[in-house]
Amino acid sequence: MHRLYSLAFGAVAAALTFTASSASAASLTRQPYLQRVGPDTATIAFRLDGNCVPAVRYGPQGSTNQSAQSADAGRNHAIVLSGLQPGTEYTYLVEACGARTNPVRFSTAPVPGTRSVHFTAVGDFGMNNADQRSVANAMLAREPELFLMLGDNAYESGTEAEFQNNLFVPMAPLLAQVPSVAVPGNHEYVTNRAQPYFDNLYLPTSSTGGEHYYSFDWGHVHFVGLDANCAMGMASQDRCSLASQRKWLEQDLAASDAPWKVVFLHYPPWSSGEHGSQPLIRREFTPLFEKYGVDLVLTGHDHHYERSQPMKGNAVGPSGERNPTYLVVGGGGAALRPFATSKPSWTVVRNDQDHGYLDVKVEEGTLSAQVLTPSGKLVDSFTLTKDLPPAPQEEPPVTADPGSPPTAEQPSPTPPVVTPTPGTVTGNPGLPGGPEDEEDVDGLGPNAPAGCSTGPAMALLPAGALVLAGALRRRRRR
Repeated sequence: MHRLYSLAFGAVAAALTFTASSASAASLTRQPYLQRVGPDTATIAFRLDGNCVPAVRYGPQGSTNQSAQSADAGRNHAIVLSGLQPGTEYTYLVEACGARTNPVRFSTAPVPGTRSVHFTAVGDFGMNNADQRSVANAMLAREPELFLMLGDNAYESGTEAEFQNNLFVPMAPLLAQVPSVAVPGNHEYVTNRAQPYFDNLYLPTSSTGGEHYYSFDWGHVHFVGLDANCAMGMASQDRCSLASQRKWLEQDLAASDAPWKVVFLHYPPWSSGEHGSQPLIRREFTPLFEKYGVDLVLTGHDHHYERSQPMKGNAVGPSGERNPTYLVVGGGGAALRPFATSKPSWTVVRNDQDHGYLDVKVEEGTLSAQVLTPSGKLVDSFTLTKDLPPAPQEEPPVTADPGSPPTAEQPSPTPPVVTPTPGTVTGNPGLPGGPEDEEDVDGLGPNAPAGCSTGPAMALLPAGALVLAGALRRRRRR
């Protein structure tokens, strides 16, 4: 697969900044970012500095001979491309008022059930600093199909300006080429119960929770995104409540027949860091993870990396049983926090020295995970394995008419065997608890309110004057 990327994240941002020669040409105040990408659809969101009716030109095999036009002449746009082919690379660019952006490439989701999935994940990154940029650049170089954002995506308070400056500016090259989904962190909820978060992202939805919590399948993996803040009572009850989310989660997991299940949310049920394990989340959700065969639970909130043993209830699960593994992947850019206590018995590996991210490949019945620093240092690696039934025979794909009109503007199972390879291990608890919790589940101290502490304009190129920056190059995907 071809991608445009840079070895230096700052060079990419600089290379994508151009000035249109035409006085009437609009410019992007926010570079394009991919949202709601499926096997046959994708949403291209962006913002302009003036009123203009833009369009997205796109096509397979490097072409951009198809076009989807915005529904209006406003400044905020999310244009849906439809009739796409699954697992296919597309090139796209934005045209507005006689000018156009540099083309970039992305791939649609694979055919449902495809037994090969590659994704990355990290949380606690929205700082607009060098560590965030280096982590994002390293993830882009891995060429994942999907990026999971684990919360605290825009420090310090999740304002509109902080989303622009601390998410969309430093992460622009990654978000333009890799489809992303997100869950909110506690910092997003500081501002109007995370309203800017919902205003800026176009996420999957559920019937009872809208964009607060949702699920989707990518290949043979079932992903579930939860709003842990809602579960802690921070959301308006008419929009999202603990009871409605828990009821939906059980129905969703029970209905899924995907061989692999991955849940992601912000607060960790298991952590030995500064905030520590969140007992309300553990009490309300982990029994469902165990009951319905969730394989991996990804969280942030604490600014370190940590992997648990497969857990059941409040202890390590019995050998040979199928139980979830819990990861804290909170090293995306915010300041790291040292552990204050010795490593607990339920922790396999933990690291408070390196910023880094999770890279996961799921091939057939093997899930292979690595935690990597931007320089490529291996912090941790492990595998989960299970026996899968033979894959069903696939029907030949139906080819869509390439000339079909594009679209409209979008509104706002055997037990797995864990094979660990310990990485850098360092030798901490705190507890962001919910108001209902009084018991000290892990001996980690009394509950406290949640709260982490932390210390692009891209313009449009004139038509016919497309310049590829020297910092960008094409790379063939493996």
